[in-house]
Amino acid sequence: MTQSTGDSRWRDPEQPAGGDRDRFHVAINMDGNGRWALLRGQPREAGHVAGASAVRRTVESASAFGITTLTLYAFSSENWRRPQREVDNLMCLFQKYLDSECDRLADRGMRMSVIGRRDRLSGSLGRSIAHIEERTSGGTALHIRVAIDYSAREGLLTAASRLAEGIPLTRETFERALHEAIHAPCGTRDVDLLIRTGGEQRLSDFLLWESAYAELYFTDVMWPDFTTADLASAVEAFAARDRRYGDLRQTAR
Repeated sequence: MTQSTGDSRWRDPEQPAGGDRDRFHVAINMDGNGRWALLRGQPREAGHVAGASAVRRTVESASAFGITTLTLYAFSSENWRRPQREVDNLMCLFQKYLDSECDRLADRGMRMSVIGRRDRLSGSLGRSIAHIEERTSGGTALHIRVAIDYSAREGLLTAASRLAEGIPLTRETFERALHEAIHAPCGTRDVDLLIRTGGEQRLSDFLLWESAYAELYFTDVMWPDFTTADLASAVEAFAARDRRYGDLRQTAR
C-alpha cells in the first residue's frame, strides 16, 4: 500500500490542508530479537544480528508507504541491566551498522539521527554517531532516528529541570528543551503510528510525549521476521482508523 495524498486520514487535522499532509512519522519498538534466537537454539546475539537485517528492509521500504520519519527503538536506558556480554555485542553491532550504512544512506538522500543519552556510550561509537549525522545531514527522502540509551521519562525530567532554571514554560519551549535533552533535531513531527513487534502490548518508556495521539499497532511477529508485508499491514490498519484529536467530527472516508 502506498500513501494517498488526497486522503485526509493521512493528514494531521492541526496542520494546513495544503502543507504537511504528506508527512508521516512511524515509530517501531523492535522487540523479540532475543526470543527469536532462543526459539531456534541460538544465542541471543544471533537475534540482534538478524534484527539488523530487518532494520535494513524496513528502511528500504519506508518511503513506499509515505513514511518521512522513522524512529527505531534500539536500546533503552534500562537495557544496561542486561548481561555485559550482550550489551557489548549490541554496542559493537550498532557501530558496525552506522559505519556500514553511512555512505549508502547519504547516497539515497536519507538522514540519520541518534536520540538518547550519549555520555555512557564509548568514544568510538560516539564518533560514528557524529560522523553519520554529519554525513547525512542534508538528506530529505527519509529521516531515520535510532534511539540508543533512550528513556522517555528521563528525557522529560531533564527537560523539566532545564525549564525550572527560569525559562518561560510554553509547549514550544518545553519541546525545545526535550529535543535538547535527548539530542533530537527540532521540528520533528509527532508520532502518527507506533508499532511494537514481539507480542507485547506496552509502550516501555518509548516516545511518551511524542506519542500522545499516536495510533498503536501490536503484532506477534518477532522483529527479525518483520517484513515489508508486515509494515504494509500496520499502515493499512492505521489508514482505516479515525484520528479526531478529541474532535467529534468523523474523518472523511
